[in-house]
Amino acid sequence: MEITAEKAIAELRQTQQYKPVYLLTGEENYLIDQICDYMENNLVPADFRDFDQKVVYGRDVTMQEVVNLAKQYPMLSPVKLVVVKEAQDIPTKEGAWDCLSSYLEKPSPSSVLVLCYRHKSLDKRTAAYKAIAKHGSVYEHKALRDYEVAPWIAAYVRSKGGSITEKCATLISSTIGSDRSKLVQELDKVLLALPEGGVINDAAVEKYMGISKDYNVFELQNAIGRRDMDKCSRIVNHFAANPKENPIQMVIPVLYKYIINLMLHIQDSSQTKNPYAAREYDEAARNYTLPRLALAVRYLHEADLKSKGIGNAGTVSDGEILKELIFKITH
Repeated sequence: MEITAEKAIAELRQTQQYKPVYLLTGEENYLIDQICDYMENNLVPADFRDFDQKVVYGRDVTMQEVVNLAKQYPMLSPVKLVVVKEAQDIPTKEGAWDCLSSYLEKPSPSSVLVLCYRHKSLDKRTAAYKAIAKHGSVYEHKALRDYEVAPWIAAYVRSKGGSITEKCATLISSTIGSDRSKLVQELDKVLLALPEGGVINDAAVEKYMGISKDYNVFELQNAIGRRDMDKCSRIVNHFAANPKENPIQMVIPVLYKYIINLMLHIQDSSQTKNPYAAREYDEAARNYTLPRLALAVRYLHEADLKSKGIGNAGTVSDGEILKELIFKITH
């Protein structure tokens, strides 16, 4: 089971002896930032950080230079902390990381090395990874899958003492996406404004996040699924009148994901893990066939090209492109 940032930090708080190396890695940065911030703020006393805490960036150092820093003994603090941010940028030519494996066979007992390896995971087949896993700790955070976002939002809100409606959790996931850092930023903004134990509902999402409860891409995709022409028209007209709030470059990818997920649901409904989305897809499946949805994918591709000026000499606005797209999909 994937470890959460909160659990990882709780483990660090409880430990009496830190390991010589920590690898913070994964496809997104939330866990990396949370744990790294904790270690920077807690391992070395504030008065001693100028002497015994060193932060470097992967593009500026070699692994040998990192190891040399880790070998240094602390001057005033019980521990020497070496943090490497953007560790994925450290040169990886053949043998460049071998010195880390050698160092970890007999590491400095008073040093802690933190490697922040962002956006991807260090190859588990390498000697360096195996040495880190053997002598230290690896905290890996994988990106949320589409069906995991809404439940994660609900769990995060509960962890902060609040609650959120199922619809709003799905709306936020559809609008903001799966980046935990962005989700936390927006959710914390709402939770701070609400009374303790408050509920994040349609009104709160609109007031504090700026996502209209009536005119948003989530409502648009549901109106498409129900083939509710009047509602589609109202939303698209609103988007056309407010292009900065709902740019077509944001709308098209969301609709594309919706159409693909609907196609997958029609083929095998068990793939849809979000109960709220499943109900919407069940209704939409009565209105669309797979060939019709395949055409919708083509229409989306054509609209995307037009919005980027391909096949459109600038004479057709984004709003008109979007209106034509929704008409083609629903008729």
